[in-house]
This record gives sequence, C-alpha cells and structure tokens, in this order.
Amino acid sequence: MPLISRWISGVVLQGDAEGSAFKVTTASPPLLTVADVTDTKTRSPEYRLAQGLLQGLRRELFHDVLAYRLLPPMRTDGPVTRRLPGRIRRYAAWTPHALVAGAALLVLAVAHDVRHFVFGVVPAAAVLLTLVRPVAAFWLSLLSAPFVVLVSGGGWGDWPWSPDYMVAHLVVLTVVAARTRPRTAVWMWALTALYGAFAEAVLGRGYSSTVGPMLVVSAMALLVVTVLHTRREAKEEVTAQQTVTARERSRRTLLEERTTIARELHDVVAHHMSVVAIQAEAAPYRVENPPPELEQAFATIRENAVAALTELRRILGVVRAEDYEAPDAPQPTLADLDALIANVRDAGLSVDATVTGAARELPQGVELSAYRIVQEALSNVLRHAPGAAAKVEVSYVLGGLGLRVVNGPARGLVKPSPGAGHGITGMRERVAMLNGEMTAEATGDGGYEVAAFIPAQRQESA
Repeated sequence: MPLISRWISGVVLQGDAEGSAFKVTTASPPLLTVADVTDTKTRSPEYRLAQGLLQGLRRELFHDVLAYRLLPPMRTDGPVTRRLPGRIRRYAAWTPHALVAGAALLVLAVAHDVRHFVFGVVPAAAVLLTLVRPVAAFWLSLLSAPFVVLVSGGGWGDWPWSPDYMVAHLVVLTVVAARTRPRTAVWMWALTALYGAFAEAVLGRGYSSTVGPMLVVSAMALLVVTVLHTRREAKEEVTAQQTVTARERSRRTLLEERTTIARELHDVVAHHMSVVAIQAEAAPYRVENPPPELEQAFATIRENAVAALTELRRILGVVRAEDYEAPDAPQPTLADLDALIANVRDAGLSVDATVTGAARELPQGVELSAYRIVQEALSNVLRHAPGAAAKVEVSYVLGGLGLRVVNGPARGLVKPSPGAGHGITGMRERVAMLNGEMTAEATGDGGYEVAAFIPAQRQESA
C-alpha cells in the first residue's frame, strides 16, 4: 500500500492507507536565513520609497552607461518638412545632428574667448557624444567639469562651471532628456544640483558661484523638454488607441454584416427547403395509383428535407438576435429594382438605370445580394454626394451578373455626410460570400464608382 506522509512541526507521520499503523519519525526543520527574517518584517513606506528611488537611479543612469544608441534621423512627414522639395527634405532629416554639431562648435568658440579653445575640447566632445552614447555623455560632462576648470588655471571666478562648460552641460542635459524618459531628466537635474552644492560648499572657497544660474536655466530647459516628450508620448498613445478602435469598429461592422447575411440566407434556404418538403409530400397524390417505390422515394425526399431544415435552423438560428423578427414580406430581388430607383428619385436623386443582356431568373441569394449592393450604393450617393447624378447598370452576362453604380461629384449647398466605410465593407462581404469580385474607388471627376461581378448559373425552373 502506498504510504501517506505529513510534515507537522518537524514530525513526520507515516502509515498505511487505512491508518492502522503509524510510525513517528523526526525531521530537521528548514533553517531560516537572515534574508528570510528580513523579508518577513514589514518595511516602512519610507524605506520602500528610498529603495524605489535608488533602483530608478541605477536603472536610468548606471545601467548600460556605455550603451550605443545612435540618434536616428528626424521624421520628415511633419506639417513643415513635408512641404519641402524632395532633396531638401532628405537633408532636413539630419537637422538634429547638425544642431548638436553646431552646439559643439559654439562650446569651442566660448572656450576660446574665455581661456583657450583647447580647454573646450572635452565639453565639446561630451556634446558630440550625446549622438551615440547619451548617458555616458552626461557623466563625462558632469565629472570632467571641475578638473578642466582647475587645469585651465582661471576658473575660480566661474566655479564650478565655466561659461563653456555651462553651455556644454545645458546642451547635454537637453539632448539626453530628449532621447530618454522624463525620469532620467529628473535624475540628471538632481545629480547636477547635488554636485553643484558639494562643489560650492566644499571646494568653492568663497569665490563666485554659477550653481544658481545653472540650476535655474537647466530646470527650465528640462521642463520644456519633458513637457514636449510627454505630449509626444500621449499623442502616440492616442493614435495607437484610435487605430485599435478603428480596427475593432471595422471588425464589429464585418461581424454585424455577416450576421445580417446569415439571417437572410437562413430565410431564403429555409423557404426553399420548406417548399421541397411540401412538394415531396403532395407529389404522390398527383399521380393515380403511384407505385410503392415512387411513394417511398418521395417519402425519403420529404424526410431528408425536413431533417435538413431542422439542422439548418439549429445551426443558422443561433445568429438571430433575441429581438430579431423575421420579415413578413418576401426578400427583395432584382425585379424590385424599379421600385427602389423610383424611391430614390422621389428623394431627389437623379438616377439613370440600364439593363443589358437577356434578363433571367438567378438564384435567390444572388438576386438578394445584388439588390442590397445597389441599394447601399445609392444610399451612399444620397449621403455622401448630395445633388450628384447616379447611373445604375445591371448586366446579365454569361456565367454571372455584373453591377455598376457610378455617380458624379456633389453639387449644391448641402454638405456631404461623413462616413466610416461600413457600407462598402458590407458590399464587399456580400460579394466575397458569393465568390465574386468588387471594386470601389473614386473617379477622376470627383465622383465614385462601385463595380461588382457575381458568378451565377441559370436558375432551373421547378
């Protein structure tokens, strides 16, 4: 029998399944480490806050300090750059790089006016380093300032930042903040303030200080960059949400249209299957003294039709909404196009209808879909092109049915209604369901054209 084992306070009880015999054995409990004891204690909110701040500082400014991150070219699809000529637009993409290089030259010029341009090489290098290694550029600009100022031999009047280093550090802070996250900007300003306070209190020796101007100007610059950065992220998030919303709306429209088509097909097929079952039941009575084989054949046909109708209602009936009511009148066909065109003419739309080819009876699903496509196309003309003239062409061709609805540009004082393209989605779904092809595009004169071909065979008469 399998053994049952339990650990209770360092004691193992073992016995068989019925519990008839037990043996008590001792086991050493697991040892607790100092870390386990510490983790079990409730840490204060101040401790957790400080721990989170230190982790954020390490993640933003100490982790991957030398990471290579080349500044990418600027996008040229903005409201100003997209209006530039093609060649100038290509060069405009490198505008940020040119501005950084210009700032490095400015640092060299300021260093030449104050001491000698040689002492501006390090701050200028820190500015250029922001193009490839932004975090390393910040540390180079912050840590090299006191050494270069002291080596230059004339920096005690501008301590701890000389004019060239002040310009360089402001540029570095701005570029790095623009290339990283807003939290990085906060940490850079805090470290700059900490360094300035330490240099002024410990190493200043009573000379004039540039800490105040540096902190004020850098705070303003970082605030502007952070606001722009946050605004750009919010705009990108809104754009992403709008894209997802539009995609979901299109998918929902597609599902709704498929549901509508399934309902209509359910009505059409159920009608025909009911007719088959009724005719099969009535057929033996139309023949005098029918043979038993014929009666059995018609009975089998009726049983199969009823079974198919039951299965059809079970499967396709699930697409019906609870509040959906089956139409009382028969579904429209191409024979009802004249009434549809007369209706839209009464609404003020000028429509010219043309039927080419030998008109013939088509499968009811094809005629229903063709009617709905023409109906939706004319409704779009009324909504989106008020005052325009429309033309409807129905072509009975070999192997199928051709449809074409074209309209001119909107005319008059009535403004077109905005649309989301749901009608076009429904038409495409109907055509795709019947293995057809459809195009919907604007015409050269500002109008719109919808053309479709639905393959269909000649409807056999009963």
